[in-house]
Amino acid sequence: MKVLKGDCLKLLEQIQDESVEAIYLDPPFFTEKTHKLKNRDGSQEFSFDDLWGCHKKYAEFLYQRLVHLHRVLKSSGSIFIHCDATANYLIRSLLNEVFGPDQFRSEIIWYYKRWSNSKKGLLPAHQTIYFYSKTDSFTFNTRYTDYSESTNVDQILQRRSRDSQGKTVYARDEQGEVILNDSKKGVPLSDVWEIPYLNPKAKERVGYPTQKPILLLERIIEMATNPGDLILDPFCGSGTTLVAAKLLGRHGIGMDISADAVELTQKRLVNPLKTDSHLLKKGRKSYLTADAEALALLQGLDVIPVHRNKGIDAILKQQFQDKPVLVRVQKPGESLLESIRLLSAAAQTKSSQLSILVQTQPSESISEQMIPPSIKIVHAPLVQIKQILHDTGKDNAAQLSRDLLIIKPEFEATLAPAAIPTPTA
Repeated sequence: MKVLKGDCLKLLEQIQDESVEAIYLDPPFFTEKTHKLKNRDGSQEFSFDDLWGCHKKYAEFLYQRLVHLHRVLKSSGSIFIHCDATANYLIRSLLNEVFGPDQFRSEIIWYYKRWSNSKKGLLPAHQTIYFYSKTDSFTFNTRYTDYSESTNVDQILQRRSRDSQGKTVYARDEQGEVILNDSKKGVPLSDVWEIPYLNPKAKERVGYPTQKPILLLERIIEMATNPGDLILDPFCGSGTTLVAAKLLGRHGIGMDISADAVELTQKRLVNPLKTDSHLLKKGRKSYLTADAEALALLQGLDVIPVHRNKGIDAILKQQFQDKPVLVRVQKPGESLLESIRLLSAAAQTKSSQLSILVQTQPSESISEQMIPPSIKIVHAPLVQIKQILHDTGKDNAAQLSRDLLIIKPEFEATLAPAAIPTPTA
């Protein structure tokens, strides 16, 4: 691995013609901002300017470098250039000029979940990676993903062909029997990639403003190169491309004008850390851990179900004193005191001033002194029904029927937004 300091326009003059198998670059995005970010312990700040004044200067800057990148790329090589909505129209035009529109292969959409949006409008949740090859004879290793849950089993097991009308049909032999497919590897990778953005606690995060996840670069490198190939990143920044190349048994050259970026890249190459994505390993459905039985008791209420939290099952959309209203349903075999403890701990963490506990086990009661003032206990319909059976008696059927008619409305009204106490002055 080589890491070179300087302007890549000059450094590229040192690279031989057609010597690089793949190029990835994450250039300035034409944001007209100075980007700054500190590392995890705050001991160092990384920054770079993305200030141009006009699109012509930015376009000329990229064009000069793309010409050199085209020169050093092998005839079997590909280039991947990262951008977002601020300059993708310019970059696509420049790539068409230098590489030719016929060498366009894909517009890869990197899709991720992010929650903050200070601007009026839609939340930006993707970036673009343009994929061009130098010639039609480019290296490409097909990657596969899992079948969709809605895929019909016949689509997996049976071979398909085209009929006389050009329509896709299941293939059959001369006797009319269905022809089974060969072993299936999955669905070929599409041009939309859901790869999680690096969270602040990710072990590979180093504090560089535009750091990309290793998983993203690994996918590109595996797709466009083979072990032992040489990959070039002329704007290497925090060094993610080189780290991914090293982990995959490729060679790499990184360039950056920032001495801090070069030093950071060299450090990462000594100890390459990679964050595993639990989302990609387990699937998004594995995060849907909300208690279905508990949520069933809250039907009709305007709540947000909560996943992966042992203290609460839902949050009311209406707040109380500008704080969240938490809801927990007592679990089977769980004492009322334990339910209160878990809800109380969650309330302290979330700064809740009002929390609702739905009691589901009728035989248990505790003194009011053991219940924090911020927690209100309501009885689930099951508890109310059993209490009515106990108090009314089986012979008083008419009274029992009248009581049952009002249980569910009363329960829903207890948790409804209108039932939240009004703050006192």
